[in-house]
Amino acid sequence: MPKQEGQKSKLLALLRIFEQQTDENHLLNVPQLVELLEAQGIRCERKSVYSDIEALGALGYDIKLRRGRGGGYFLASRTFDLAELKLLVDAVQASRVVSGTTSRRLIHKLEKLCSNYEGSQLQRQVYVEGRPKTDSKSLLYSIDALHEAINNGKMVEFLYRKADSREKEKRIVSPWQLAWENGCYYLIAFADEKGIRHYRVDKMSGVRVLDVPRRGQEQFADLDLPAYLRKHFGMYGGPEHRVTLRCTADLQGAMRERFGTTPMFLPEEDGSFHFDVPICVSDQFYGWVCGFGGKIEVVAPPEVRQGMRQVAARLAEQHQ
Repeated sequence: MPKQEGQKSKLLALLRIFEQQTDENHLLNVPQLVELLEAQGIRCERKSVYSDIEALGALGYDIKLRRGRGGGYFLASRTFDLAELKLLVDAVQASRVVSGTTSRRLIHKLEKLCSNYEGSQLQRQVYVEGRPKTDSKSLLYSIDALHEAINNGKMVEFLYRKADSREKEKRIVSPWQLAWENGCYYLIAFADEKGIRHYRVDKMSGVRVLDVPRRGQEQFADLDLPAYLRKHFGMYGGPEHRVTLRCTADLQGAMRERFGTTPMFLPEEDGSFHFDVPICVSDQFYGWVCGFGGKIEVVAPPEVRQGMRQVAARLAEQHQ
């Protein structure tokens, strides 16, 4: 091997040793570095290793020396620190739209961004109640195709699985926005005859970018996306109503978190408050109300109030 080519290989091998086998709790001295390089078939002298460490420093790698007993060199800073990697791992594991197989593959890649010793700490199990993993294997490719279509202003075609069914329908829409809501990815798009619609990305398959300019620019120019997401509980849709909710006083924070600062909270004599908000009423909405254990009352309109009573009656029967 020519001397220059061997030197380049040695420098890269040394960098990988620092990346994989050192951190601030695991140091390597020069004799140990020489031994590890020789184990890879790269013979060298101690003096050349010192020069290589200086060269890596000049290239921007933060290699530190800790002196004293048990001292040595280590890679002191990386693109992500361990706490940031743990946060990313938790987010991947907690997401129900990322399959178990994809989660493991992503976490394995994240492990390569820290030392082998720190990588073992990334094998964490995050339990999220009631949040099973999706079995979608094509989710990442669907998201990539949708981003491509949005960036290039093109329409898309895909097969969409109906709710509570294995049947799929072909859809052709104009994509405008991807949103993350309640642990799921959604495509916000313009469907020619139906207007603005949303689709769960994990229910899509065979996403294909069409060489057709997307439509719906006028409709999306005036879209308030945060308001749209708040209105469509769980993004399941349903008929839209102006709903009046009465809540106990301790729910003001929760209601502000859900609906933002737009609704006007009107206080009542008993300390509770009520407000009006546009909602696409669905079973998801009724379930959300029931989840507060009677602290929220649907006051109006009558048809939504009646629907809430029917849901409450069914739940009461199930608990008898």
